[in-house]
Amino acid sequence: MKIKDMPNDDRPYERCQREGPERLSDVELLSIIIRTGSPKANSLDLASKILALNYPKDGILGLLHLSLPELTSIKGIGNVKGIQLLCVGELSRRIWKRKALGRPLIFRDPGSVAEYYQEDMRHQGQEQFHVMLFNTKQMLIQEIQISKGTVNASLATPREIFIEALRYQAVSLILVHNHPSGDPEPSREDVMLTQRVKEAGVLMDIRLQDHVIIGEHTYVSMKERGLI
Repeated sequence: MKIKDMPNDDRPYERCQREGPERLSDVELLSIIIRTGSPKANSLDLASKILALNYPKDGILGLLHLSLPELTSIKGIGNVKGIQLLCVGELSRRIWKRKALGRPLIFRDPGSVAEYYQEDMRHQGQEQFHVMLFNTKQMLIQEIQISKGTVNASLATPREIFIEALRYQAVSLILVHNHPSGDPEPSREDVMLTQRVKEAGVLMDIRLQDHVIIGEHTYVSMKERGLI
């Protein structure tokens, strides 16, 4: 059934206008973004298929992970619709990050760092390694993804980290990476890299403040563990 052939009370767009977006299901919200269907599936059908892809997270969380080829594998989702959906996922990440900041660009403790990255990183199927760069007033100058690795490991070296720190004239930095397993317990490699970055930072007068590892709704701070 085409959306225009549905009863007015059941059409997602009209329901949203009448009752507000908070009253709509995930499928209905997604169907409004998709707007139009295909000859064999309306926008509600396409939205249901997207939410059922189940890789690597199911339901609405899948939008944070799905690639353009995965989205366009669904008949009725072309490049335009696929790119729109990728942008929805990216917008949700940015909104969450901005909301997580109590005061923009200022991080006062490991918990605020973890909150800033948690919603984005905990859904990743691979390790991502980020560096946060700070000025003399302890304000964030830049955040950079240094590397993206496999399920079990990311690749980062002190050289790559300090190239970026010098480029932005940072005086201190915080390392952040995730463990896709959900367990943020530091590995031997995590501890070794942290020590190498700390030692290099002493020589270059760029202080390593912390190394925060993100897990599933939890985190570990190397500083709090006494490893820095």
